[in-house]
Amino acid sequence: MRRQDIHKVLIIGSGPIVIGQACEFDYSGTQACKALRECGYEIVLVNSNPATIMTDPVMADATYIEPLNVKRIAQIIEKERPDALLPNLGGQTGLNLSTELAKTGVLDKYHVQVIGVNLDAIERGEDREVFKETMASLGIETPRSETTHSLEEAEQIAAKLGYPVVVRPAYTMGGEGGGLVYNVEELRVIAARGLEASLTNQVLIEESVAGWEELEVEVVRDEKNQLISVCFIENIDPMGVHTGDSFCAAPMLTISDEVKNRLQDYAWRIVERIGVIGGTNVQFAHNPKDGRIVIIEINPRTSRSSALASKATGFPIALVSAKLASGMTLDEMSYWRDGTLEKYTPSGDYIVLKFARWAFEKFRASEDKLGTQMKAVGEVMSIGKTYKETFQKAIRALEKGRAGLGFAKDFNKKSLDELLALLQTPSSERQFILYEALRKGATDEQLWNLTHIKRYFLQQMRELVEEEERLLQYCGTLPPDDLLVQAKKDGFSDKYLAKLLGVKEKSIRVRREELGCVETWHPVPVSGVDNACYY
Repeated sequence: MRRQDIHKVLIIGSGPIVIGQACEFDYSGTQACKALRECGYEIVLVNSNPATIMTDPVMADATYIEPLNVKRIAQIIEKERPDALLPNLGGQTGLNLSTELAKTGVLDKYHVQVIGVNLDAIERGEDREVFKETMASLGIETPRSETTHSLEEAEQIAAKLGYPVVVRPAYTMGGEGGGLVYNVEELRVIAARGLEASLTNQVLIEESVAGWEELEVEVVRDEKNQLISVCFIENIDPMGVHTGDSFCAAPMLTISDEVKNRLQDYAWRIVERIGVIGGTNVQFAHNPKDGRIVIIEINPRTSRSSALASKATGFPIALVSAKLASGMTLDEMSYWRDGTLEKYTPSGDYIVLKFARWAFEKFRASEDKLGTQMKAVGEVMSIGKTYKETFQKAIRALEKGRAGLGFAKDFNKKSLDELLALLQTPSSERQFILYEALRKGATDEQLWNLTHIKRYFLQQMRELVEEEERLLQYCGTLPPDDLLVQAKKDGFSDKYLAKLLGVKEKSIRVRREELGCVETWHPVPVSGVDNACYY
């Protein structure tokens, strides 16, 4: 079917498949609906979640709030007779359903073309054995691993690779069913869970690269094979913590140009081979000791990282991906900086941080322990001129009643040994525990050995601790003007400073305003559209 023969497009929304995912895919779905309607297509939308913005009647020409399964979508296809199906903006659910619809013959029966992603690309990205073979053909290293469909064979593979190992089920989202295991007892539990969660009853048993750097590249490709890197993301938490739970920075703050260039080269080769039209997230592990880079995962769809990259850069990946799926190309879309989007390069004089939001207090049966299976219920994103400012803005954005890094729970009452013991296991409180450990004299070496968080980020936090100690010298009064202004530039809130100094918050605000230290607004230009920005 030619592009000009497509008039009606079916979009599969994701629904709240994993807690916290719905908002990200809601964003992607609304962007896709908007883009395709602008291109003149009639939109049919199916989503199981009536609470999303995507299901607002103005978003599509026909909206179905139905269970997301093959039987129900086949009925919708029979009734609506769409010309095309766009699956890669509905998360893992959209990819899995499109594969099942093809295998059961529904798409062929009603002459529905899949756009935005090739069905075999889904297999190359999601089937663990095919993924491994595809990477090998490109000369890109993967962690040593083997796939299996049985628990007995999983035990044999793990014994051969040596513990710890990672269990990765095929065709799941958010690391569902997987995990890092240290012995055969844990393997039996998690591998059995992974086999059950996998669409194809397949798991990958993989050597552990826990402690390595986790790095991501967000790539967009069009049907002319024009490729651009939208965003480079550095996970501040190392491998071993799921990227959905990981503290992340964009752009990369500690990664050399040589490593970034290698990551881009690998990512472009991968995306070209799998043939995705639109956005693809590619995740790597990097061992800074020997320079080894291995590919961990590709998401041939709009993912959580895609939403972060879109907001961080002003590049609306979902909207652009939908337009590319409809047949447009990057050289037909405007770029605020230089002509059209095929010339896009990441830019900006600001730092973006993503901090996950958990709700262990609401899910009392769950353990506050982070690993390869995602537990976040959402996330916040902050933008600032420096790492310190952005970090402290993110803490306040979590809406947990915390105005800064100190005074969290009872951590300030614990000894250094107690704090170091808490840091042995990644948790939702890790950054706050690190802060108190630094206050009580922990060295960068001690903290790195426990967390594998890079020394740059530990040093940034140490400088905030040292700044706080200087401020405490002026308890009961306002600090010198230069120290107050610097504290504001480093992201200390009026409320936190008032609590630290034992003065009224209003007095802090009045004095810094007298000094001309007030909020300002800076534009982030939006790509792919004319004359738009957010602030």
